[in-house]
Amino acid sequence: MFLWAGNKATDRYLIRSPSYQKPREYDVLDKKKTVTALKAGEDRAILLGLGMVVLSVMMYFVLGIPILRSYADRVWTEETSCTVVNSTIVCDVNCSYSCGTECRRSSRYPCLQVFVSLNSSGKVVRLMHNEETQDRHAECFYIPKCRSDYAAMQVVVQNISERLRSQHRVQCFADPTDRMDSAILTQMFGRGAVFHSLFWPTCTLIGGTIIIAMVKLTQYLSIMCERVSPIKG
Repeated sequence: MFLWAGNKATDRYLIRSPSYQKPREYDVLDKKKTVTALKAGEDRAILLGLGMVVLSVMMYFVLGIPILRSYADRVWTEETSCTVVNSTIVCDVNCSYSCGTECRRSSRYPCLQVFVSLNSSGKVVRLMHNEETQDRHAECFYIPKCRSDYAAMQVVVQNISERLRSQHRVQCFADPTDRMDSAILTQMFGRGAVFHSLFWPTCTLIGGTIIIAMVKLTQYLSIMCERVSPIKG
């Protein structure tokens, strides 16, 4: 009788013992899945951080350094008040525009000449829209985008001329050394352009570095916790 009872108890133990092992196996599997998911998330975060760092370096070389160099080499640095002396359309200038793939057509735009008097020195100089105008066509104040419709470009230039005449006095930038007999209305490479060309790459670089540092810190703390857990157990 006792032997039968003993065998029965043993059978029950053998029947129940796998049921106690299943939760442990599930816990191990869940832990492995969690660790795998965390590792994949950490890898993606590190890739994101590295991508932001690389992008910031490229932005420095493509935008920051060229704009900073142009800002350092600029000629028209003295901001002063200019009085418009004359604003007239003197001639037409030939230009070309794209009409499709490997297709170029000729057109023309009116050349607006503007002369101003520098209130700081009283010198009369030619006024240009920005630094690019000096390189493309120094005789004209404004160079519109070349189009097939000449009448549309003429309306644009005529509106600019009338606006300058109505304002009569504008803020401009002159050459303090008097080497250039011209002034510009707006600066392409002013302090604002330099600020934005350096600010956004710097923010991207700091953001990427913070992401990488946070991931590495999380990994370090996780390793320390794993080392401390067996000691407590």
